[in-house]
Amino acid sequence: MQTLNVDLGDRSYPIYIGSGLLQQKELIQPHIQGKTTAIVSNETIAPLYLEILHQIIASDENTDIILPDGEKYKTLEIEQQIFTKMLSARCDRKTTLLALGGGVVGDMTGFAAACYQRGVDFIQVPTTLLAMVDSSVGGKTGVNHPLGKNMIGAFHQPQCVLVDIDTLNTLDDKQLSAGLAEVIKYGFINDPEFLDWLDSHMEKLLQRDKEALSYAIYRSCQHKAAIVAADEREAGQRALLNLGHTFGHAIETGMGYGKWLHGEAIAVGMVMAAELSQKMGWIGLNDVQKVKNLLIKANLPIAAPKEISADQFSQLMSIDKKMQDGVLNLVLMTAYGESIVTSDFDQEKLKAVLKQ
Repeated sequence: MQTLNVDLGDRSYPIYIGSGLLQQKELIQPHIQGKTTAIVSNETIAPLYLEILHQIIASDENTDIILPDGEKYKTLEIEQQIFTKMLSARCDRKTTLLALGGGVVGDMTGFAAACYQRGVDFIQVPTTLLAMVDSSVGGKTGVNHPLGKNMIGAFHQPQCVLVDIDTLNTLDDKQLSAGLAEVIKYGFINDPEFLDWLDSHMEKLLQRDKEALSYAIYRSCQHKAAIVAADEREAGQRALLNLGHTFGHAIETGMGYGKWLHGEAIAVGMVMAAELSQKMGWIGLNDVQKVKNLLIKANLPIAAPKEISADQFSQLMSIDKKMQDGVLNLVLMTAYGESIVTSDFDQEKLKAVLKQ
């Protein structure tokens, strides 16, 4: 097992990464303060791991809250089910929520924890690669709105993150590749050495080699923890983590939530960011091709859906959390393995990328 720390002063918390961690109650029990717990999961994950989690939390009073599975259910209406179950079970301010599942479950559980009685503890137990390396770390929680992804939410940090890589054994290949998009993102942001490692180890990652997965998850979480510690509420540096996300969120919203997996949309978003960076003269065509080649190796798409027009893209991107005072900020590449947050890009060149 490896342990990382997200350094946020008195709200710091550990990320445990390893194999067989869902059998180790000594990792999770110290982070449960009250007598009551509520485990939030979904219809896919609950049959696989819910009973195992029951055994290690050993709660006096636990409530299971099982949600439908899928991005299209990440709504205020479904979120209400969590609150209703908690109120019916008379959960109090010392109740600890546990998120058992992927990014949707983690985001919704965290948002419920932020809101219920104005804030209760929660623990992340991610079971997808994407959740392990991104959404479970950093305290971003929330739900989608028909007009925009993740536009309703709160910052609320977990008590700990328990990453048991054995849960990836039940993850389908498409979801695994989607998670690799977020792993690759960290390399594109500021780690060219990691990009080289990913290029040479992609086959092992796709074959679920435990050593390769552990390293990729650890290094990804290392990047995320450092950025969150430096900029918890995304006032500056943390916005780098949105590489590809403004384009990608437009794809998810425009196509309808769940039609494209988050990681698939982000992969295409990173290609579009690279193409705009090339048009700005910041990277070369060979760099754009290297971006595409690595994503193709991970079995990820590199072309935006034709169903979304350039005008629709532009409209969807204008409803984005990176908009400030009417100005859109994008994460663009200045080299292969180096990115910046900027609003200093040519709007005509952005239009050209969207048309392309």
